[in-house]
Amino acid sequence: MFSKNAKASNGNGHATDTRAEMTVKAVPSIISADLSIEGNLNSGGEIQVDGVVNGDIRCKALIVGVKGSVVGEVVAQTVRMHGAIKGMIRAKSVFLASTARMSGDVEHESLAIEPGAYMEGHCKRITETAPSTVVEVPRAADRALIGSARVGGMPKPAIAAT
Repeated sequence: MFSKNAKASNGNGHATDTRAEMTVKAVPSIISADLSIEGNLNSGGEIQVDGVVNGDIRCKALIVGVKGSVVGEVVAQTVRMHGAIKGMIRAKSVFLASTARMSGDVEHESLAIEPGAYMEGHCKRITETAPSTVVEVPRAADRALIGSARVGGMPKPAIAAT
């Protein structure tokens, strides 16, 4: 009943692993108000910043508290700002509360800005079909094809002067 193995009988005498059946919601990582971090943060889950982060942040969801501050690039699915970010944001959904202070560009699918929020920078709407910013290095076989291809690609259409 209270063993380390989380196995249960499925009724026909076979044991099943109940841990595999449970979906666990991860607890957010919290940078508390008295914590200052120098360096990049990477997480597959949620990060809440109430302190200071000097570095880039990559995560699924980012919440910047009222006293929180980030200096660096932010890449996430959702960003909810109540504090300050100085740097670029790339996110599917961005929300700036009335207490937010944003200095930098924002690339987004959805952007909401409450009255009173400070925003200095450019906003650019992106779509899911937009090309990725990741640049692939061509393989040796592809480089051979690229080297033999004619520069300029497709021929230009003829323009007739009248």
